[in-house]
This record gives sequence, C-alpha cells and structure tokens, in this order.
Amino acid sequence: MSKSLFHATAIALLAGISPIAASARAQTNPAAVVKTYAEIGHAKYEDALITARTLDAAIDALIAAPSEETMNAARSAWLKARVPYQQTEAYRFGNPIVDDWEGKVNAWPLDEGLIDYVDQAYGTESDENEQYVLNVIANPKFSIGGKEIDASRITPELLEGTLQEAGETEANVATGYHAIEFLLWGQDLNGTGPGAGNRPWTDFSL
Repeated sequence: MSKSLFHATAIALLAGISPIAASARAQTNPAAVVKTYAEIGHAKYEDALITARTLDAAIDALIAAPSEETMNAARSAWLKARVPYQQTEAYRFGNPIVDDWEGKVNAWPLDEGLIDYVDQAYGTESDENEQYVLNVIANPKFSIGGKEIDASRITPELLEGTLQEAGETEANVATGYHAIEFLLWGQDLNGTGPGAGNRPWTDFSL
C-alpha cells in the first residue's frame, strides 16, 4: 500500500469515526461513569479479599495438619486468590492509597534465600543484598544493619517491619502473594521452561 493511499484510508476512517465518538461523548454521563468505575473496582477488591481469606484458612490448615492433601488445597487456594487480585492492578495507577500497600501484597521479583533454603545454583552472596541467603526460617537469630534480630517466632511485625525490604533492598520480599508462592511451591528451577517448584509437604512438618 502506498503512503498516499494509506494516509487517505486513515483520514477516511477517522472522518467516519469522529461523528460517532462525538455523539457518544454527548450521551455520556460523567457521574455515572465514575460510579460504575468505583463499583467495579470495589467488587474486584472485595473478591480479592474474600479469596485471600480463603487462602489464609487453607494455609492455617496446612500448618495445623501438613499432608499432600492440605498442601494441594493451599496451592489451589493461592491460584484462585491470584485471579481477582490481578484484575485489580488496573486500579493501581494514579491511586496513592493503593500504592501505599501494594508493595506489601504483590512485590516481585524476590530473593528467595531471604526466606528459606534454595538450590546451590542460587549462589551464596550478592553485592546488592546482604540478606541474600539469610534464610529466616532456619535462623532464629541474625543481624541486620548491626542490630540483632530475634526470629524465634515469625510474626507479622517481623515480616513487615524488619524483613520486608530489609536493608532498603526491594528484592527482600517477606510478605504478599509471591512470598507465599515460594513457601508453597519452593524454588522454581525450570528457568524459562514450563513448570513450577516442587516443595514437599513434609517441609511443613515442624
């Protein structure tokens, strides 16, 4: 197609669309648009909250009675919880309220060695992250920034206040969907190929 023919076609197309677009704008009720937008957003966040609570209950069941069945149930709950949350991501942009907590819920990628054991191919150190292989699950005491941390009990305060972005490193992710994903599936060693981690349920036998 020549450039002149392409331009002529584009102009003709826009000329045909313009009256339609103008008519649609004239018939639009801005208040109704905002109301619908808010209702859809609220419904999506509500679905995300409901499925997150279901996931929380499934994880509690796994911890209380570790088995292949409870592990699979928790994984299934995680997969179901991700769908509605992902649908909310369109509402992040331009919304400072959401951005205030989004990193605690959906931060990625993460240095898994902060949380638990990893394959030797992961390495033992990083120039960018002093907590690269901290392994909080295996170490009840450790230091961050010269301060000794008691991790004998892993609490929400420890995760959110101490480990999340420890050392001002964004890859130190201790909360949210992706930290839970790593705990449920383990490290994904498939590279760019298909598949997932294969953490055994016995890891939850305390």
